[in-house]
Amino acid sequence: MKPQIQLIIGNQYNPHLNLAVESSLLDEGDADVVTMFLWKNQQTVVYGYNQNPFTECNVELLLSEGGFAARRRTGGGAVYHDLGNLNFSFVANKNHYDVAKQMSVIQKALEIFGLKTEVSGRNDILFDGRKFSGNAFGIYKDRRLHHGTILIKTDGEKLSKYLKVNPAKLQKHGVKSVASRIINLSEVAGITSDSIIPYLSKAFEEVYEAKATVIEFNDLLTDKVLKTRDLFASDEYLFGKWRNFHAKKSAQFVWGLVELDMQVNEEKGIIESVSIASDGLEPDLIDETEQLLIGASIKKAPDFGQNEVAKDIISLIY
Repeated sequence: MKPQIQLIIGNQYNPHLNLAVESSLLDEGDADVVTMFLWKNQQTVVYGYNQNPFTECNVELLLSEGGFAARRRTGGGAVYHDLGNLNFSFVANKNHYDVAKQMSVIQKALEIFGLKTEVSGRNDILFDGRKFSGNAFGIYKDRRLHHGTILIKTDGEKLSKYLKVNPAKLQKHGVKSVASRIINLSEVAGITSDSIIPYLSKAFEEVYEAKATVIEFNDLLTDKVLKTRDLFASDEYLFGKWRNFHAKKSAQFVWGLVELDMQVNEEKGIIESVSIASDGLEPDLIDETEQLLIGASIKKAPDFGQNEVAKDIISLIY
């Protein structure tokens, strides 16, 4: 059975509000509806759920210049958003969730502008070998989230100024800087972050062979959403434990970068506390690994079961 589809176009540029709306769609959406939400943020660094903002971003500079820091619910790396960038979110129940299909909506819309693009690995879309779209994914019970960026005319100077990049990550991709690895689509086509929206809507309907119901953004701003916005904007949610994070171990694995901070009770021979910073795409596995390690003997590794992420991280300790 084909799903119904609905389209939401954001009209506010506050990242905490936009992420709160996205979160409500994920938690409360209809099982038979696929939603595409298009939105923009003003001068924002958005980092992954498990990332340490202070190693990913020049936080003080960003905030002092009127920018926003935001933490999303998915994993992956930090990205810079401004009004020259368009964000998209696909939210669906597991039966209708199809990453290839969702990626094709973006690609089909860009074909209208004469741009032939390709999906690289699991989470990038490229034009001419350079990245213009980074994607992240989330699984929440039976619900699924796929969201990403479309760089169209993003301020590269601010991107480079606000984002910090681990040299190991640049080495992994064989580039000297973030700027050399990405591309603004306005460099190669007559396209803006506004002009692409009707074409994304058209592509969405064509790929899903259905007429989209348009939902007004303001109708979604319930008291619950506004409370979630306030949570997402809170100092504790954004920065919390990370102010006291001091990496004692670090490594680059196939699935992502890891930094590990832990406190050991030498007298009892156990690990008392653990914080793991990572740009890995599966935040639940990072959380699970932290729980495995808290209270574990410093001399004997805990059973990590089928968690391959835990196996890699534990190798840093034992």
